[in-house]
Amino acid sequence: MKKLLTGNEAVAQGAYEAGLIYAAAYPGTPSTEILENIAEYKKDIIAEWAPNEKVALESVIGASIAGARALAAMKMVGVNVAADPLFSFAYSGVNGGMILVSADDPGLHSSQNEQDNRHYAKFAKIAMVEPSDSQEAKDMVKAAFEISEKYGTPVLFRMTTRVCHSKSLVEIGERKEIDKKPYVKNVQKFDLVPAVSRKLRMELEVRLQELTDFSNETDLNYFEWNEKKVGIIASGVAYQYAQEVFGNTASYLKLGFTYPLPIKKIKQFAAEVETLYVIEELEPYIEEQLNAAGIACVGKAKIPKMGELSPEVIAKALLGKEKTLIEYDGSSVAHRPPVLCAGCPHRGFFYELGKKKNIMISGDIGCYGLGNAPPLNAKDTCICMGGAPSIGHGAQKVFNKADEKMRVVATVGDSTFFHTGMNSLVNIVYNRSNTITCILDNRITGMTGHQDHPGTGFTLQGMPTKALEIADVVKALGIDHIKTVNPLKLAEVQEALDWALALDEPSVIITRWPCVLKKQSVRDKSEFGEYLGTCKVDADACIGCKKCINTGCPALQFNDETKKVKINPVQCVGCEVCLQVCPVTAITRVGE
Repeated sequence: MKKLLTGNEAVAQGAYEAGLIYAAAYPGTPSTEILENIAEYKKDIIAEWAPNEKVALESVIGASIAGARALAAMKMVGVNVAADPLFSFAYSGVNGGMILVSADDPGLHSSQNEQDNRHYAKFAKIAMVEPSDSQEAKDMVKAAFEISEKYGTPVLFRMTTRVCHSKSLVEIGERKEIDKKPYVKNVQKFDLVPAVSRKLRMELEVRLQELTDFSNETDLNYFEWNEKKVGIIASGVAYQYAQEVFGNTASYLKLGFTYPLPIKKIKQFAAEVETLYVIEELEPYIEEQLNAAGIACVGKAKIPKMGELSPEVIAKALLGKEKTLIEYDGSSVAHRPPVLCAGCPHRGFFYELGKKKNIMISGDIGCYGLGNAPPLNAKDTCICMGGAPSIGHGAQKVFNKADEKMRVVATVGDSTFFHTGMNSLVNIVYNRSNTITCILDNRITGMTGHQDHPGTGFTLQGMPTKALEIADVVKALGIDHIKTVNPLKLAEVQEALDWALALDEPSVIITRWPCVLKKQSVRDKSEFGEYLGTCKVDADACIGCKKCINTGCPALQFNDETKKVKINPVQCVGCEVCLQVCPVTAITRVGE
């Protein structure tokens, strides 16, 4: 049987067929759907959301040590968070097979930086495989578990956005039950004190040599011989793009096992072709190793190392060919940046925060990252996940030392708070900062598609669990000044901000209201009630002042001819933020 699957769905299918027992992740585009699909196999697999990527990988390492096949999945910046256990586990090696999926995001579709995580495999000295479509994603997961157990290595499974989210036909197989390997106490393998690690360091080099031999022999790396005037070495989705551009006018060395590289096989291929191109996304990872081995090739001298590749990019770079596009007047195309949804609970908070003077707003990763856009203009920085309170703390310390009358407000989401925001808050308390931290609790992990977290009361596989109350956690971390407000009540938000700004000690404001797109649970209905509705504008009363427009709600529309505002009832959910800012009470809730 065949199914049309995304790469992420195919990874889940392959892991199931390979006998996976335990999987953990923190959601992050483009990796999120891997764990969501694995979670469907409740009978056979334990699948969990972890508070962050480091915890996810550490849990997977524990499962591997216990003897199970285990998998962690995360986007590329998540591997930065998980790097500490990754590098150490490379020394000890596995018991049950272990895979770390790194979903890279060329083109920064949903990321704060653009990084090529193939370098992690070389840096950590672990095996790496790269699928180029959904069928390979499924097959290579199964192969990766076998490689992991045969050579005792963690395997980095590098994907990119197009492989993760593109669909292709996949041959579906049956699950192969793999007996859990026995756990045997072995401090000389898993107790990484310096004396043990020194010994394991030498064993690691032996393992790498064995993996190098394997790389030159495995059918994951194979030749496709056609005309030999041009030879192409490619991996991942770049191989698909190369095929579209060159077809059978070139020969190919398709690399699926990419660390260690099969230098012997590459030399053999290079000797058979006249011009050798290396097509890879993003960095010259393969090209640099070929140059070091004395193999002449053309790569990033012509092919961009920034942004996504595509057949069009490759054809232009290597063949000088460009497709003719329909001409149009670009000035007539409306600029449509992403905005907070109509009814988003963050809007009222940012509307009030953006009006404050002499403050620096330290932002974080999440939907609330859109608070920077006009007309809200309520964010100054965004560096990394969970970093807003720490970054805010450092800035506040400097402002205080310089005696500048500046206050710092850090904004962080509920899932992000549990991810790494808690440590940041501990730092604020410990080092006696007067930073204001605002935890925007929309009761779910919003940006990546409504995944549960430690504060929601449910696990990934739908089991009810203890919901950690953010206010209780914050108090336990040492914060004495805490306020919880409804962010859609502007007077509450304004009062809370004024209260916090008047303090000279650390404080926390918690805005608590569900994401407008969230499916309401029984608990949500009990706490928040049936709050959805619609607002309307009395055209006769509207004076066209645009104060409601300045909330940035996409449900509000200003007519340049009539100089009046109207509300799109399809988008409006009755949050009443616009109603509260209207100076002439021209906006009312329908039915009231």
